[in-house]
Amino acid sequence: MQPLHYSVLKNEVIDNLSVKEDGIYIDATVGYAGHAKEILKRCPKGFLYGFDEDENAVKASNEALKEVSNNFQIINDNFANMKMVLDDMGINKVDGIIFDLGFSSPQIDESSRGFSFMNDGPLDMRMDMRKNKTAKSIITSYSEDKLAEIFFKYGEEKLSRNIAKEIFHEKDYINTTLDLVEVIRKATGANYFFKNHPERKIFQALRIEVNDELEVLEKVLPDAINMLKSNGRICIITFHSLEDKIVKSIFKKYSEVNDLVKGLPEIPDEYKPLIKLINNKPILPTEKELKENSRSHSAKLRVIERI
Repeated sequence: MQPLHYSVLKNEVIDNLSVKEDGIYIDATVGYAGHAKEILKRCPKGFLYGFDEDENAVKASNEALKEVSNNFQIINDNFANMKMVLDDMGINKVDGIIFDLGFSSPQIDESSRGFSFMNDGPLDMRMDMRKNKTAKSIITSYSEDKLAEIFFKYGEEKLSRNIAKEIFHEKDYINTTLDLVEVIRKATGANYFFKNHPERKIFQALRIEVNDELEVLEKVLPDAINMLKSNGRICIITFHSLEDKIVKSIFKKYSEVNDLVKGLPEIPDEYKPLIKLINNKPILPTEKELKENSRSHSAKLRVIERI
């Protein structure tokens, strides 16, 4: 049987996390436990905390990790809340944190989730099925201008205004993912043989809006940095330029001397960098991995260490 999910850059993440046998680690996007299993194997005297909004992923990761050991806990929550959740449990400092911001293969391939423009399904796109906001509710309730804004901002789509206009006027007839695909293709003049699927960017934009992906990323990274012990590391895999831009910006901010005191002969401790960059350029998938998993083609791994 084929594995449920191919964990992108797995070896590179584990190598760069420098797992200690008695360390405490967080997999902020535990998914189907591909990375988490490898961490758990290497910290028999430590502990792993996993976070995921997706109930299916929580169930699957619990089963997968039980095969390794019992020194873990999976929490069904957004990683934006991990500091608050772990503070309440008395866990203030950890040795390492990983983020894999990509969607898992089961989520993409399961048509009932509505993430894929290749399969027909409901316009859902929620990671957390307990939430009310869906792709359908966005299409139904957002103004034409608001739709154009999110398509341009989150999808970086040049024809966002044309697409938003068509969707807004056809919204009462758009009920499934393939309904939406047809409207997007009509708005752009694309067809089934169009090389760069315009619907890819629109689906990305809707998914980001539904799950508030960029806002929670901006919120969690400073928390994650402050949770690290000295020499603790963060490994984060991004899959599109908007995520990577946020990661680069925050890592740059925390790895440099504060602008307020630059040039002073002695820098007060509170203004010194908190982290150092382990890799100035992102680590990319190998040719072998790209052949084995086409969905890894846009993945970038960045690593930092707490000073």
